[in-house]
Amino acid sequence: MQAIRPEKHANRHDRRAFLKRFGLGSAAASGMALAVREAAAQPYHTAPPADAGPLPEVTICNQKIQRLIIGSNQIGGWSHNVPNMSKAMTEFFTPEVTYQFLKHCESYGLTTWLTYWGKKPLQALRRRWEEGSKMRVYFLAVLDKEGKISGAESSEEGDIKDYKPLWLLHHGNVTDALFAGGKQEKVHDFVKKVHDMGIPAGVSAHNPEVFKYIEDKGWECDLYQCCLYYITRPKEEIRKKLGTAPLGEPFLESDRDDMLKVIQSVKKPCLAFKILAAGWHCFSPMSVAESFQIAFKGIKKTDAVLAGMWTRFKDEVAEDVGLLKKYGQV
Repeated sequence: MQAIRPEKHANRHDRRAFLKRFGLGSAAASGMALAVREAAAQPYHTAPPADAGPLPEVTICNQKIQRLIIGSNQIGGWSHNVPNMSKAMTEFFTPEVTYQFLKHCESYGLTTWLTYWGKKPLQALRRRWEEGSKMRVYFLAVLDKEGKISGAESSEEGDIKDYKPLWLLHHGNVTDALFAGGKQEKVHDFVKKVHDMGIPAGVSAHNPEVFKYIEDKGWECDLYQCCLYYITRPKEEIRKKLGTAPLGEPFLESDRDDMLKVIQSVKKPCLAFKILAAGWHCFSPMSVAESFQIAFKGIKKTDAVLAGMWTRFKDEVAEDVGLLKKYGQV
């Protein structure tokens, strides 16, 4: 039987007639459309069990934190995927949803957040603090052209010190680029500058060779943030390794083991990120659980993991906390 397709033009005229009949102009129509979109994008937030109990913790830089840190790539729209995915994330995480998300995370016992310097997350954070929240944060940053910490200067959102960051880490993508260009001392200068501010300092990177170099040189880092996938690997290096290169970011299977070996080899505390390979390990509950298990088994007992959570289609906060309890016990 041939499918009956709706007539687009008839629908368009019917809609216009409907709006005209009930006195609805274009502004009202836009408002209705926005309301429908917002209603369709309500977050999945399930209540935590009454007998949840404490979460596994570690002490880093004299600060006790959960072994699962809240990420912010979904809030900022860094999906490491197609542009429409990033757009969907930012449209979902409105200022209100971001605030509700932080509240939801804290209801499950998560109180450590890697956020970025921006109006939306920082206003949500301040709003939670006004309500007595215990949420603590840290930032990724770099040195600007004048040798100042980006975001440390006074701005509309205040000063970095106003947020009492647990520590500041040199941004991973910039770290990799500076090392590749032979400008690694700029990263070292960042660490020194942060220490001059009286704040613990560390380095984030995707390339395991970065941490080997820092260890060999004896930099005064307090901690490391280590990506389990070398996604900034240069294309020419990939071609030498594989004979070809992917169109997008490379998530090579062997990268995870390479970085976990580095994490095990250093004494400093490490924060492992991209444990789910930016969603490539999220095709089934089993693959998600296996990734958490491998990550916690592969890092030291003094380390933690970092994971972004998107509550658009399911309660990933509840799911990840469950996996933290199952695999992250110290």
